[in-house]
Amino acid sequence: MSGQNLVLIFNCGSSSLKFSAIDPASGEEHLNGQADALNTSSAVLKWLYCNKEGKQPLSPGDDYDSVIGALVERFADPWSELRNHLVAIGHRVVHGGELFADSAPIDTNVLSAIRACCELAPLHNPAALQGIQASLVAFPELPQVAVFDTAFHQSLPDYAYLYALPFRFYRDHHLRRYGMHGSSHRYIGERSAELLKKPINNINVISAHLGNGASLCAIKGGQSVDTSMGLTPLEGLVMGSRCGDLDPGLLLHLGEALDYSLAELEQLLNRNSGLLGISELSNDCRELEEAMAKGHAGASLALKIFCYRLAKYIAAYTVPLTRVDSLVFTGGIGENSAWVRRETTGWLSQFGYQLDEECNEKIRFDAEGRISKVGTPDIFVIPTREEWVIARDTIRIASRAS
Repeated sequence: MSGQNLVLIFNCGSSSLKFSAIDPASGEEHLNGQADALNTSSAVLKWLYCNKEGKQPLSPGDDYDSVIGALVERFADPWSELRNHLVAIGHRVVHGGELFADSAPIDTNVLSAIRACCELAPLHNPAALQGIQASLVAFPELPQVAVFDTAFHQSLPDYAYLYALPFRFYRDHHLRRYGMHGSSHRYIGERSAELLKKPINNINVISAHLGNGASLCAIKGGQSVDTSMGLTPLEGLVMGSRCGDLDPGLLLHLGEALDYSLAELEQLLNRNSGLLGISELSNDCRELEEAMAKGHAGASLALKIFCYRLAKYIAAYTVPLTRVDSLVFTGGIGENSAWVRRETTGWLSQFGYQLDEECNEKIRFDAEGRISKVGTPDIFVIPTREEWVIARDTIRIASRAS
């Protein structure tokens, strides 16, 4: 580790905190871990450091302050060597609205802007704010940077990001498509260029980031030109517990005919829908595939809807790209579910996509490579490296600000 500068990354979710320490130059990860089930009796802190796993139980009342405090103690001992190499901290922030087309050094103005975007990402931005504030107290001597998921999508043209509402809603309230998973899609574009051995400004890629949250991105010449998530992370593909696209009239019906409140609608659409809602079993693709193999009808239906919706979006994104150099699967589901990749590409045979079944089954669990047959349009599996993108941005912004 001698001579290496490391960036500590925090990624705060609604009930979890993921962290890692990364060399921004090489992408080498020296520490990774997460705290799960915060504010519950099952809360636990887990990590992998020097190829050794560790675990520390947390109290039911422990929150981001408690977790980051526990990490500070570990950085004092036994992670003191690691602590000496930390030069900056990067925070993943889901929503930056139109205020940020790039990452930003954290100050009071940036904190206020993140707070102003909380209603656009109610599951993520409040958690990010809490994590940032705890980190500022715990590491006051280190520069800290906010890296926004939405920044990569600020290149969308107006005809792609505007909704067909009266224009005043955009002019006065900035209601538009913003998109998420920007760090992941950006990495996929860059890595695709390397695999295709072409300059990034001369490649067109459809990036499918599939996990509990899922989004598609059309990348043209290294820039996002369309993406499936919208004003919030709710729009677009079917997700683990989010509904994705639906008829807005359905919301009117739920409110008027079934007397749903706004709070109940938010709970329904963000937390009780998607794979979980359809299957009435789980939001976890792995559990659903196991259940489907045992004949569970709900699991089978949920997965088929997931893949059908995904295939329709992939087909639609040939429009802004005109030429597609590669289709890329990434994220927890995209990287590991051979079944989802097979089912999805099966809907796209009219575009010439054909899987190499042996490669499709083999390339999983952090493996990278082409899964399409030779002579057919390229399909890749690329494990995303969001944390590395965040680390690179953090050191770039921190160096510029110093």
